[in-house]
Amino acid sequence: MAQLNQDFLDSIAKDMPSHLSMDDFIQYSARPLRASIRINTLKISSVHFIELMEPKGWKLTPIPWCQDGFWIDLENKVQLGNTVEHLQGLFYIQEASSMLPPTALFSQLNEIDNLTILDMASAPGSKTTQMAALMDNSGLLIANEYSSSRVKVLHANIQRMGVSNCALTHFDARVFGEYLFERFDAILLDAPCSGEGTIRKDPSALNGWNIDEITKIAETQKALLESAFLALKPGGTLVYSTCALSRLENQQVCEYLKEKYPLAVEFESLASLFEHADKACTEEGFLHVWPQIYDSEGFFIAKIKKTASIERLKLEPKKQKNFPFSKAPHKIDAELRHYFKSTFDISLPTTSLIMMRDKEFWLFPKQMEQLIGLMRFQRIGIKLADELKHGYKAQHQAIQALSKQLSHHELSQAQAIEYLMGRDIPLDGSLKPQGEVIVSIHGSPLGLAKHLGKRLKNNLPRDLVRDKIVNSDASSS
Repeated sequence: MAQLNQDFLDSIAKDMPSHLSMDDFIQYSARPLRASIRINTLKISSVHFIELMEPKGWKLTPIPWCQDGFWIDLENKVQLGNTVEHLQGLFYIQEASSMLPPTALFSQLNEIDNLTILDMASAPGSKTTQMAALMDNSGLLIANEYSSSRVKVLHANIQRMGVSNCALTHFDARVFGEYLFERFDAILLDAPCSGEGTIRKDPSALNGWNIDEITKIAETQKALLESAFLALKPGGTLVYSTCALSRLENQQVCEYLKEKYPLAVEFESLASLFEHADKACTEEGFLHVWPQIYDSEGFFIAKIKKTASIERLKLEPKKQKNFPFSKAPHKIDAELRHYFKSTFDISLPTTSLIMMRDKEFWLFPKQMEQLIGLMRFQRIGIKLADELKHGYKAQHQAIQALSKQLSHHELSQAQAIEYLMGRDIPLDGSLKPQGEVIVSIHGSPLGLAKHLGKRLKNNLPRDLVRDKIVNSDASSS
């Protein structure tokens, strides 16, 4: 049962719109959240996913504000995170309201292929991977996370979902306005907040709530929002969001920015973002989602347009030296493209850069060229392959990101479970060995194996081996 701090209730009573009631808020806060997922269109279409999973007892109800988001009901309880389909990245377990900020950011964005976009506070990666899917892995997506432990989680989710257009950074996001001034076409700032809207997921979320702490959080949010605005190109779009409910962390933070840059800040109305969006829309055009409106988590979303350039107060920092990657020579570039095409029928995108570091080869988004030396990056793009004494060895993450909708060695559900548990797969009869192959299920890759004729030798990276996999067929649970 949710623990609703009385000081919190007294504080938000003045912020709640007159057409909503505190009784409804308290009632909905005591209800468990409806489970929801987002289908990963980098690997499978929503139509195909539904065709696969509905016969297994998965009932999927569309979420109005995300074309690939669904509330999910199962005939029998299944641990979604331990299913084959989750581990291969066909879907992300994501709260419905959390899907709103990327939807708002990408509505009316043009020329997706060439955009450079920043996600300022990315972990664990739900919105980052949603944006990568909306970009169809084109352009460049910078995903920043301040917490070092959460960077690892972010990278794992990006890899699982087959994201290839992303570069990771690990900074206090207040530096972006200085280091990458007016460099981004669009920015999402899903700001660190009090988490007031998460009470249905975390009943203890408000146990330590106090107004002094919220005031401190709001000051940090203002600094982050200003940094985002400085990093945004003139004409660019910025979405500011929180899972907080008070005006202090939401409307007042946005008003601070408008007061500081009155000639460059324009609020764009989200009243028509989706059907019935007006139920949560404020007079400024923001979405202030209270739990009782859509039976969801609480959330706040503001869409901001930068209508003019602003003065750069700090000098551009000195360029960083000793970037460890260099562009692969033409001969090696051609060899790698031939290796992937002849071995896996994968055509490496011509719009990306093949870079090398020692005997490693990486695929970078082309837009990275303009940012090299301006900031330190934790990880860029995807690792393609290692150089061997004779040839190359493809990497798991490259197969996950680049082999969508190709002809693979298709496994059964039982074989896929064995593969994800790190085991070799026996084959019927004695076949001619085929060497490196991609193994898949549902036409989407699981990883690499070596076809030895009588068995598939498992090449799944050891850190991805799981002890427990559950059958996604709810009716058999």
